[in-house]
Amino acid sequence: MTLHDVALDDRFDLAKERVFLTGAQAVVRMLLMQRERDRQAGLRTAGFVSGYRGSPLGGLDMQLWRARQQLAASDIVFQPGLNEELAATACWGSQQAELMGEGRYDGVFSVWYGKGPGVDRSGDVFRHANLAGSSRHGGVLALMGDDHMAESSTNAHATEFHFVDAMIPILNPAGVQEIIDYGLYGFALSRFAGTWAAIKCVKDNIESTASVDASIHRTPIVLPEFDMPPGGLNIRNELDMLGQEERLHRYKRAAASAFIHANGLNRLIYSGGSGAKLGIITVGKSYLDVRQALDDIGVDEAAANRLGVRLFKVGCPWPLDYQHIADFARGLDAIVVVEEKRSLIEVQLRESLYGSAMQPLILGKKDERGDWLFPATGALDPNDIAIALGERILKTIGHSEEIAGRVARLRQFQAMLAGTTDVGSRTPYFCSGCPHNSSTKVPDGSLAAAGIGCHFMALWMDRSTVGFTAMGGEGAQWVGQAPFSQRGHIFQNLGDGTYNHSGSLAIRFAIASGANITYKILYNDAVAMT
Repeated sequence: MTLHDVALDDRFDLAKERVFLTGAQAVVRMLLMQRERDRQAGLRTAGFVSGYRGSPLGGLDMQLWRARQQLAASDIVFQPGLNEELAATACWGSQQAELMGEGRYDGVFSVWYGKGPGVDRSGDVFRHANLAGSSRHGGVLALMGDDHMAESSTNAHATEFHFVDAMIPILNPAGVQEIIDYGLYGFALSRFAGTWAAIKCVKDNIESTASVDASIHRTPIVLPEFDMPPGGLNIRNELDMLGQEERLHRYKRAAASAFIHANGLNRLIYSGGSGAKLGIITVGKSYLDVRQALDDIGVDEAAANRLGVRLFKVGCPWPLDYQHIADFARGLDAIVVVEEKRSLIEVQLRESLYGSAMQPLILGKKDERGDWLFPATGALDPNDIAIALGERILKTIGHSEEIAGRVARLRQFQAMLAGTTDVGSRTPYFCSGCPHNSSTKVPDGSLAAAGIGCHFMALWMDRSTVGFTAMGGEGAQWVGQAPFSQRGHIFQNLGDGTYNHSGSLAIRFAIASGANITYKILYNDAVAMT
């Protein structure tokens, strides 16, 4: 293996092709690369980034601020949003810069970022902006910071279906390398199909570090032949709502599918040999888990081809390329779909193959008996994946002493893990010197409600604090509760960041309703979990 001289300062130096960086830094590197690729193509473009802070994309704005000199030199503007929907609207506006003939650049490529609740909030903007379209030399990426285990959120969330609902194509990278690759593909897709493009950003990728190939021309873009409608698919000045809808349904989705197929974003990893009987299809982080699982049961490429196991990696889970799926499914007796949270690939797979000459058994969230195989809750564990795949291989292909032995050992490990108990636990608490140590206390007999922010931890402490709301709704719950409660008053904790984000509107609602409530604005000049 060839060794490379790699330094941390290389991460934003476009002259360096092999760099070591985090997932958040990869986003910044990708922006600089897009600008340079445009320059080499004879385009004078600029960039715009806006979003709202929050894990698992909490470190992105820090990296953008640190790279402000490199960004400014490449005409890339970073403007944090007051909240997520306003940031998304600003990104929509960046695509309109040259519409009136007054633009300073050929186009503006743009990035929105936010965690799952921010995707929830921005749905109306996403729908409007995707219907309107992207600039021919611009393009927009929406980075969705999904938190599958609720490690930094008040609920576990995966937001792909929000983008499906708005008909925004989704790219799901597996690792830091593909954050760069899929970002560049995403901009090209956005420009070609006239849509936005979403990129799933889980902590396992964004908060990881890796040595990656970041050469400018690593990802050659193929623009397929496509019969565009009159006026094309990109943004235009119009008040034609039904025309926008028709273009989205008849042309934009088809254009996105054509781009995905032409660029091979979904690809075969193991062919399974000439007599493949079992197919495994997976996406994003789950692809890395599947590779680990197959290694754990002793199935490498040679073994997969000998056993007849075909492995397919999906890069774009929506819209799924049905031609790729048909090629993958041909001749298979059974297909196992490995994806976290809700069934996005599995339902499209059934839709694609139902009624066709090829109708293999399709397993995903549940097996053929209706028992859970890969549950929609929590996150998938590589050991559990290995056990499920090993047992399916044994059932479909036939007995193997080696695979059966490895599966038995993994079952034993999982049983030991399930029986392990923590020797100690610690209640989360505020940092020493934090003003919330005193500001969240209330008088005896009083009751407080929590909200989004680090003061949420008061719920776990002896602070007479009960209940919480979604971000920006702090206190509105009391408007609906007060008329039916024997309690006459509550305190409502509200962080200064949330107040600026959206909480001031909840205060206006409380005043308009006449609710008896005292707001405590908790000022610490920080946003998100500190």
